[in-house]
Amino acid sequence: MANLLDIRRRIKSVKNTQQITKAMKMVSAAKLKRASDRVVNARPFANKMGDVLGELSGQTAEDFHHPLLDPRGDRRYLLVLVTADKGLCGAFNTNLLKAAQNFVKEHPEQSIDLIAIGRKGRDFFRRRRAVIVSEYVGLTGKGRVEFAEALEVAHDVIKRFTEDEELDKVFLIFNEFKSVLTQRVVVQQLLPISGAADSDDAGAAPEEMKEYIYEQTPAEIFSRLLPRLVETQIFRALLESIASEQGARMTAMDAASKNAGELISSLTLNMNRVRQAAITREIIEIVSGAAAL
Repeated sequence: MANLLDIRRRIKSVKNTQQITKAMKMVSAAKLKRASDRVVNARPFANKMGDVLGELSGQTAEDFHHPLLDPRGDRRYLLVLVTADKGLCGAFNTNLLKAAQNFVKEHPEQSIDLIAIGRKGRDFFRRRRAVIVSEYVGLTGKGRVEFAEALEVAHDVIKRFTEDEELDKVFLIFNEFKSVLTQRVVVQQLLPISGAADSDDAGAAPEEMKEYIYEQTPAEIFSRLLPRLVETQIFRALLESIASEQGARMTAMDAASKNAGELISSLTLNMNRVRQAAITREIIEIVSGAAAL
């Protein structure tokens, strides 16, 4: 049985850990409010832009071609994986890495390159010697991302897709923020743009196709708006990922704080039993000594 000194040391260590987890929970709660507000503000624009461009692409002439719209083969993919820079956020990174691994397993005949956003995804696939063509570390770690930072990633993706004719499709994997307790892993085809973006209201009745009158030529419209759509989708994915990460970390630290409290109670009870047993043993020794005299 452990002595009192060892138990007291362990209780002190658990209390120090509990203070850290409580502080991390409070920090994540503050960051979550700002991150969730930015996600709510970004979603309508991203969804509506995808819907409008999807409808426009279906109404263009058959002889119209654009590098971001034209379908290609099915041999080589580029996977953009958005993970966190830090851990201690429950199954947030694990679910993303599993989704990426399943994606690779489901496409054994395709050659898959990787753009890693976040240190966890980069380190995981670097150990497995995956082909990482670009890496972006530090975008999500500070809890806030600017549109200019998303532009850098989007321009990299667009440049690789337009200049590399052997690259057929680009996919995006990220965690979509639903609530503090719920995050949904999304696997989305980013390029070529094939239709309207997925809407949050999956069960809503489909809207009728709208007819648009072009003031400029379709080539001029799409050359300006299609890259902006890719930029918006990546920016939204980064915002969703940050909000999901803070929600997952807040939940994980809350659970860790409760577990630490239960462990402290258990150790305190055990310490009291050991101390009581020691006192009882000393009393018995004194009584036995007095009776022997």
